[in-house]
Amino acid sequence: MPLGPAGASRVAGAVVDGLGLDGAASGRPSVAAAMVASADGRAAVAGRSVGLGHPADRALLRALRAAVDAILVGPGTLRAERYANLLDPDQRAARVEAGRPAHPLVATISRSGRVPVDIPLFAEPGVPIQVYTETAAEVGSRGADVAVHRFAPGGARPGAALRHLHESRGVRSVLCEGGPTLLRALVDDACLDHLLLTLAPLLAAGAAPAPLEGEPLDPPARLELRAVHRADEHLFMHYVPLP
Repeated sequence: MPLGPAGASRVAGAVVDGLGLDGAASGRPSVAAAMVASADGRAAVAGRSVGLGHPADRALLRALRAAVDAILVGPGTLRAERYANLLDPDQRAARVEAGRPAHPLVATISRSGRVPVDIPLFAEPGVPIQVYTETAAEVGSRGADVAVHRFAPGGARPGAALRHLHESRGVRSVLCEGGPTLLRALVDDACLDHLLLTLAPLLAAGAAPAPLEGEPLDPPARLELRAVHRADEHLFMHYVPLP
């Protein structure tokens, strides 16, 4: 199925609807991860993922954000991408019309408590932000609605954060936007239900990270390919983990 450029938003919405992200599983929210990589496996160009993207890729990301209750993203990605204005006005209006909050909750895990409060996201009134940490550090706000949950040392893992989101914040669906270390931890905790991987027609080389970074997974997580879409020379692949 082509994703764009014509009708990209409409087709992206249909792709997201087909994921069935409206139900929790095993005491945690359902989780989809969206990542982009160059043909040689780099997840960033000049330190940011935007150089790998495509208009259809951005339409798909916006549709995913509009569909979920919460977005899980690492503090390094928040800082590098300078998060702001996660949804378009019409997407926020559609959420409100459907009886949902205008903004999805944004959750981040920082064991040290160091969070980039200087980015625009923390200055957006009404945006709920949930910070998970293992320290007593305070996390400021410049307008957003920031809450902090503290785990015991070693407890700030994606699985624990997802259970808290489900039990305490009523979250039933989550979009993980990385970065690569967070995504590896999510896979290691067996908390990934869908992987949406965009392959960009670029050879980047350099020292940029891969979509997953960290110690090898033992054993490697096996995936089943559910769908492939194309927009110009970009490929959009939908995988689900196998048991």
